[in-house]
Amino acid sequence: MKMHTTNYFDTFIQVAEDSQAKAGEVPPTKGTEKSVANIQFEIISTHPYQYTSDDVIFQTYAVRQGLDEAELEAEREKFFSKGQPCLRASPLTKRYGWGVHSNAEAKVALYGLESKEYNKLSSDEKLKTVKAMRSKRA
Repeated sequence: MKMHTTNYFDTFIQVAEDSQAKAGEVPPTKGTEKSVANIQFEIISTHPYQYTSDDVIFQTYAVRQGLDEAELEAEREKFFSKGQPCLRASPLTKRYGWGVHSNAEAKVALYGLESKEYNKLSSDEKLKTVKAMRSKRA
């Protein structure tokens, strides 16, 4: 079975062109159920460069589906047997003003739009730079 991946290497995902965000903001919680943005923000911000994009996207799915530990391995294989949206489609990069840096090992960290690090990563010649996906059609 072919396995798909959302991982990038040595890449910086910039905030979407049509984002209203002026700085990285913590996604607000609504009610008791965590949104995709809440889960992804929690994972990446508390564990910078510890997880790959695949890890984050699958963990988000697992939390939202209520999967238990025993199901994870088989479910992950099934999940990545189809292509999945990468972090360019994440609400963090599209709406909440966060850039995502993937290092040489595909491990990710967040940088707010307003930060010096964001500007530095945006202009780093050694990194591939891509924009997050737009929310609206051009």
